[in-house]
Amino acid sequence: MLNLDHEQTQIDPLDLEQQSIHTCARVQPHGILLVLEEPSLKILQVSQNTRTLLGIKPENLLGQTLETILDPFQLERLQAGLSQENFEYINPNKIWIRKQGDDYAVFDSIFHRNPDGVLILELEPAFAPETIPFLSFYHLAQVSINRLQETGTLRDFCQIIVQEVRRLTDFDRVMLYQFDDDGHGEVVAEEKIPELEPYLGLHYPESDIPKVARQMFVANWIRLIPDSHAHPVQITPEQDPRSDKDLNLTNSILRSPSPCHLEYLHNMGVGASLTISLIKDGELWGLIACHHRTPKYVPYELRKACEFLGRVVFSEISAREETEDFDYRMKLGQVQTALMDYMSQEENFIDGLSKHSPNLLDLVNAQGAAICFGNNYTLVGKTPGEEDLKYLIQWLKLTLEDEIYYTDSLPIIYPDAERFKQMGSGLLAISISRNTYVLWFRPEVIQTVNWGGNPNNAYETHHHEGELRLSPRKSFELWKETVKFTSLPWKPVEVDAALELRKAIINIVLRQADELAQLAQDLERSNAELKKFAYVASHDLQEPLNQVANYVQLLEMRYQEQLDSDADEFINFAVEGVSLMQTLIDDVLAYSRVDMQAVEFALTDVNAALERALSNLRGRIAQTQTKITYDSMPTVMADETQLMQLFQNLIGNAIKFRSEPPPEIHIGAKRLEDAWLFSVQDNGIGLDSQFSDRIFVIFQRLHTRDEYRGTGMGLAICKKIVECHRGRIWVESELGEGATFYFTIPVGRSGRERRRGHQTQGHLFGRGQ
Repeated sequence: MLNLDHEQTQIDPLDLEQQSIHTCARVQPHGILLVLEEPSLKILQVSQNTRTLLGIKPENLLGQTLETILDPFQLERLQAGLSQENFEYINPNKIWIRKQGDDYAVFDSIFHRNPDGVLILELEPAFAPETIPFLSFYHLAQVSINRLQETGTLRDFCQIIVQEVRRLTDFDRVMLYQFDDDGHGEVVAEEKIPELEPYLGLHYPESDIPKVARQMFVANWIRLIPDSHAHPVQITPEQDPRSDKDLNLTNSILRSPSPCHLEYLHNMGVGASLTISLIKDGELWGLIACHHRTPKYVPYELRKACEFLGRVVFSEISAREETEDFDYRMKLGQVQTALMDYMSQEENFIDGLSKHSPNLLDLVNAQGAAICFGNNYTLVGKTPGEEDLKYLIQWLKLTLEDEIYYTDSLPIIYPDAERFKQMGSGLLAISISRNTYVLWFRPEVIQTVNWGGNPNNAYETHHHEGELRLSPRKSFELWKETVKFTSLPWKPVEVDAALELRKAIINIVLRQADELAQLAQDLERSNAELKKFAYVASHDLQEPLNQVANYVQLLEMRYQEQLDSDADEFINFAVEGVSLMQTLIDDVLAYSRVDMQAVEFALTDVNAALERALSNLRGRIAQTQTKITYDSMPTVMADETQLMQLFQNLIGNAIKFRSEPPPEIHIGAKRLEDAWLFSVQDNGIGLDSQFSDRIFVIFQRLHTRDEYRGTGMGLAICKKIVECHRGRIWVESELGEGATFYFTIPVGRSGRERRRGHQTQGHLFGRGQ
């Protein structure tokens, strides 16, 4: 099919790219190769066909200078050109070579230096003594460009190229072969004689043109094999006599094809081939491949005309592709700008990406998207379920090495994705943080790919002269393959858009974090001022309250005999009000002190804190005949005083809100994965579960003061203490069934836990104390 110029001596086709196809030390017989020493231009190596083309034996040229075959005028002009870094001024050049005797022959000469810096001269017999003028090249290209301006699609462009190249060269078949991202290739345009079987639309495996062969196509833009059945000519000597190194023929136009490639051409019925490289951004975009059934020589200048045509016309194709990419990039840029505006306006970036139009899907032309923030998933469009996403994220954490990952065949790489292939055969993922990802999905697109022969049997092995060799496939008949588990590929511009979105999200999150930090700082300062005010106000209120209480009691003592029963009742009301106010002030002070103390948590024996709380409550415990039991308690990182206050409030509440039987209270402790779970269970009156959150709000009460005394501060203080310890508190209860209050204290990072058990009843504290 193509001019696939590469050697294949390994069994595994994947290893073909490792072959040294550029050091074969053989050339095609239609030209002469000379290796020259600088600056003397002495001939160090020569192809063995000089006798055929010049009538001079190769051994008679070795050690001679170019003066042997060139006149002084030509030699001086060539030496002046060789002194320049760029050989374009002397390539190609018509020179007259002195043959055996006094005859001369005109050759096209091409000088180049190989990657090792060795100067090489290649000569091909010239069929016309004059050089094709520039205007002829211009007219060749102008006709094609005029045709290109009349069409619009990339495929039409390609078709015009092959038509024009075939018109110039008169090959039986001219094809344009474009490489895919996966290394395979497809014939996208073809012009041929009617009797040949069409190759248009056929795909060919990557092993047909391995990577090393592509590198040589980049180095040498045009390649001619005028006779695929011609016998190669050896270079003598095979190694450079100065270094004993193999001769590097990467840039050679005469380098002999490998036997495997020649067999490839024979299997396709090709007698001659011409290949023109199409280069875009330094990479091999495709090839123009010309095939002829019989030997066909193309003069060097005509080959250069085809190369010139290919470059000029392909530049138009590249410009058209870049225009299409630019238009699409601009469209995605508009979507990205809108998304950034939405993210800035919303409280969080997730709502900005998912609740507006355009949204995440429009950024990369996806059918589904998911924003994974910790264990929360926001889904847009058609996506896998949350359970599948959970495992996919775990796999991504192990797979994702950079900030982005994308594939158009996820089920092949991640087999579990086969379950959701209809919506997730293609995946594009960006990582925002360790636990935050944005994923896009594309559905499976089942395709039928037409191959030129079975790609799974691209090569065969056989023994030749005791060596194991590879031979290319003999059949290039249509072979259909159904491709599953694959989506439409992600375009580079879409991948870039996803990366830009990642940067935007990170910038917005960082900015919001700065704003939150500033807000937190302002709140902290405001809270500090409020706490200070509450403390000062509560403290300053104590003195006038004490005065009120003292004077009311003094009034009662001095004028008791002169006051009637109503006055006594009013005085009692005043004293009780003052007492309640003092209790309320004490509770406000206790509430404000919880996080004003700025204590350093230390290893605290919960038993000690609990015993202090029980000691403070011993009078009420004895009076109510309360039975208290508790589990063995651990050591935790906490503040002992606050922990004592917490237990005291919870146990005091359990005693206060008792039912008819004597109170029975149990304090429990249970180790969780990263915290201790404590519980205070009672057999009291309980509460309706609908009030389970309300009771922890400051000044909130479920009963009147006539029923149960109190200020409504006790549980609010408990909640604040627990939250200061980075824990949480809640209640489980039913009316009339008692209540169980739970709270957690995170496990400290150091210290050993000590536990010991107790069982205490009210009468153990003694009666009448």
